[in-house]
Amino acid sequence: MNFIAWMIVACEIAFWVVIIVGLTTRYIFKKNKLSIFFFALTPVIDLLLLALTSYDLYRGETATIAHGIAAIYIGVSVAYGKSMISWADSRFRYYILRKGEKPERLRGREFSQNERKNLLRHYAAFLIGGSMLGMIIFLIKDPARTESLFAVLKTWGFVLAIDTAITASYFIWPKKDKATRIG
Repeated sequence: MNFIAWMIVACEIAFWVVIIVGLTTRYIFKKNKLSIFFFALTPVIDLLLLALTSYDLYRGETATIAHGIAAIYIGVSVAYGKSMISWADSRFRYYILRKGEKPERLRGREFSQNERKNLLRHYAAFLIGGSMLGMIIFLIKDPARTESLFAVLKTWGFVLAIDTAITASYFIWPKKDKATRIG
């Protein structure tokens, strides 16, 4: 694994550590302002990964799939960050603090609408990460050095098309509500 791949792993671990520390600070230690500081560190982690990736390419490294995944990571983190924190918050309150209602599995129309929101987040992530990939490809101006970035962009576009089809299927064949399920 190359340096950037290790940095992606480190940033993902740092993201979840910061979220857990933020939730613990908020709910266990009752320090809401301090918890906001920890949550505000999540974009700093993204900026660090962006800086490291940019520096690596600036030094003349040939772009690898890991460099492309770094752009995906940043796009996903920006597009999904707030919803991931909300997801973690509701589960922390229920499973750790034993407060509030159990996070419910969505069905029917609610499930379909939630998946549509996630698809829109996926499109936003693609626009952010894809723009970064496109900018890197444009700035380097060496197809031999950026071939893997273009491959990542094409693969991600294909994954987005599949996600779109799957999300559309939830509106055509929605998951049944518990009340209307047989059995």
